[in-house]
Amino acid sequence: MDIEEFRKAGYAAIDSICDYYANISQVPVKAKVQPGYLIDQLPKEAPEDGQRFDEIQKDFGKLILPGITHWQSPSFFAYFPANSTFECMIADLYSSSVSNPGFNWICSPACTELEQVVVEWAARMLGLSKDFWGSSGIGGGVIMGSASDSAFTAAIAAREKALRRLSKLVVYGSTQTHSLGAKAALMLGLPFRAIPVSIDDQYALRGEAVREAIEKDKKDGLVPFLVYATVGTTSTGAVDRIAEIGEVLKEYPTTFLHVDAAWAGVAYALPQYRESLRLQEVNEYADSFCTNFHKWGLTTFDCSIFCVKNRKDLTQALDVTPPFLRSKEADAGTVIDYRNWQPALGRRFRSIKLWFVLRSFGVNGFQKHLERGIEHCQRLTEIVSQSSKFEIITPPSLALLVFRLNPSSSGGGKVDDDKLNLLNQKLHQRLDTRYDIFLTQTVLHSIERNVFCIRLAMGGVNTSFEDVQRAWEIIEEEGERVLSEGDGLVLG
Repeated sequence: MDIEEFRKAGYAAIDSICDYYANISQVPVKAKVQPGYLIDQLPKEAPEDGQRFDEIQKDFGKLILPGITHWQSPSFFAYFPANSTFECMIADLYSSSVSNPGFNWICSPACTELEQVVVEWAARMLGLSKDFWGSSGIGGGVIMGSASDSAFTAAIAAREKALRRLSKLVVYGSTQTHSLGAKAALMLGLPFRAIPVSIDDQYALRGEAVREAIEKDKKDGLVPFLVYATVGTTSTGAVDRIAEIGEVLKEYPTTFLHVDAAWAGVAYALPQYRESLRLQEVNEYADSFCTNFHKWGLTTFDCSIFCVKNRKDLTQALDVTPPFLRSKEADAGTVIDYRNWQPALGRRFRSIKLWFVLRSFGVNGFQKHLERGIEHCQRLTEIVSQSSKFEIITPPSLALLVFRLNPSSSGGGKVDDDKLNLLNQKLHQRLDTRYDIFLTQTVLHSIERNVFCIRLAMGGVNTSFEDVQRAWEIIEEEGERVLSEGDGLVLG
């Protein structure tokens, strides 16, 4: 492809993308295909000769789009949002046009320095303390691919810090901690303790529970070294008691506290939510912090901000510099080489996306986007609260509502949890067969009981409240169908 062919193909691609977004509300949100649909349509081997690019582009619409679940659809309420914006699409195009591995400052100085700038913009916008800012000369941040990458990198830093003293290490989280915590421990060959939480604490991890788990392990000759605390758990949006946990960890000098705020962390951009999301506690007690701008933060995947208070916790664990990677700038200590802040050597030019977003929307526009999702959740909460068939399981968290079908919620005879769990499993199964809406299930494990329920995550760029209302109407319709089938429920 030469320059003029690229120009023509680029115009065609932009037109196709614009048409896709103009009609996205009209297409099924979930892919209506069966396993193997694409494998069966593609040849077993790559073509011997090159093919016309316009034919390749046509196959994107013909073969690929039918197998895409449309995360940008206004009817997508599953998992958490994975926002994408036109600004980011253009930024990704620019980034690809100057493709480079970016592992050293000298590879492309703009890549390193723009990342330093926009990460600090993000840290300041979210209200993170100066300890996390790169301009402090001690802490700093880096853009990673996911919160899982950040959790694993934090684990590496924590292990390095602890191994200077001892071994037999243990990782801690709660039964509500994202699986990234357990996976990071698994990758390091270490045990993970999932500490039970209580309904009375709204599924938040408490300091005393952490102390009890640590003391038990210490008696067995093990050493605490890392605790994952969460701001906005996946299942319910719970916020762990950061200060309580931090005070406990002061008694154990080998420990490291990583705060995973993958979804909810961007809401620190709203000053009125900083107290309820325990920002001051994060600033005081956390050793590292992560939030994903590629979830609710208007930035196309992948863009996960990872900040540490002491960059040496990373560089001492990850700095391997053979002669061919040395540069006079790095040797002089005047630049950052981000390859020493992550396990991988090469890295994508991700910062340009966040730069485009923050400049295009501004802090005010970014805040308005967040507030719209929260407002949708508040309005839906009022509707669900008036239902005689559904109940809200946990207090609404920002743009997340967790509920279940419960025919006794209006004050009639009580149905036991086992039957309600089966009832809601059937409701979710019915919802999952639909292609015009997408929601996810969860099971809330606690000391008292296990509750099967359904999550509705708002905050999509293209989602209006009318879309939310329509989603609730579908849920109510399917709930009525489940109840009409009987299911052996006996009230009273």
